[in-house]
Amino acid sequence: MKITEIRRLIRLVEASDINELEIEEEGSRIRIVKRISDDGVVPMQVAPLITSSEQASMVTPVAVAQPETAVPPPDDLAQVTAPMVGTFYRAPSPEAPLYVQVGDIVKIGQVLCIIEAMKMMNEIEADFAGTIVDICIENAQPVEFGQTMFTIRKD
Repeated sequence: MKITEIRRLIRLVEASDINELEIEEEGSRIRIVKRISDDGVVPMQVAPLITSSEQASMVTPVAVAQPETAVPPPDDLAQVTAPMVGTFYRAPSPEAPLYVQVGDIVKIGQVLCIIEAMKMMNEIEADFAGTIVDICIENAQPVEFGQTMFTIRKD
């Protein structure tokens, strides 16, 4: 299951009255559970994908926070947001060069960063071409679903 499909499912659960959604597809399974805490906040929980070769034992779900409401950027600026909860990395390893820096020109499909989630490294690629204007998260810091990671001036 692709990240874009998982994001779409999370938004579906957030916007609906359902509290739980579980889908099994091609040997993988995802479970999204919405719970309301005592303070009225609705944190999302996503269980990891489980392949048919793995045991279906339950792993502690990862909490997904609601994205902050922000003022939309000007038309020529676009924000790249985190598609998942995890740890943000600017390079593939500590001694490797950074994927991008402020001022770099990026192409569609170019890797911008890695988000480590549940011991898996997920490369985050640019959806559009442009110039990096801002990197909003420090290296090796936690990132939340929907949090802005980069601001890019579109070409």
